[in-house]
Amino acid sequence: MSAGTYEEDLLRRLRVLEDKEALRRLMIRGWRALDRKDWRTWIECWAEDAVLDFGPWGEIQGREAVRAKVEQAEAHFPSIQHHILNMDFQVEDDRATGIGYMWFVAVTGSGQGSSPYSMGGPYDWEFRRGSEGGWLLVRQRLGVWWTDGEETPAGLGRSPG
Repeated sequence: MSAGTYEEDLLRRLRVLEDKEALRRLMIRGWRALDRKDWRTWIECWAEDAVLDFGPWGEIQGREAVRAKVEQAEAHFPSIQHHILNMDFQVEDDRATGIGYMWFVAVTGSGQGSSPYSMGGPYDWEFRRGSEGGWLLVRQRLGVWWTDGEETPAGLGRSPG
């Protein structure tokens, strides 16, 4: 292997590792903002033409439509936590895909000693590199495999099937 080929391969592998870390940071930054109900920071992680595919809701197209739907659905929870688990990313130039699991926990009543509502299921993501070089979420599919706790809030039920 020539020095040029080795160095090119090393740089390519380093870029993939840096991209995977940038994708991980994007998701953590966005979902921590979501838990704080910082809608502006959360939605900045999404592309303008993004699609959210969530079983009970179907497909929601466009960044602002995604924001409006999620903000409405989570408005009645005093506090929420989105846990993103087992994230794995594959990078191909300026595109990437990812998978993970969601574990969502929400307090259903402020100051009440009630059990929280929770649900979980698989994430499936598509990303692209934005015009300024950072990554943006283009498509998110979220399935609901299980729910637990208080009665399922409107619109957050188990996916059909």
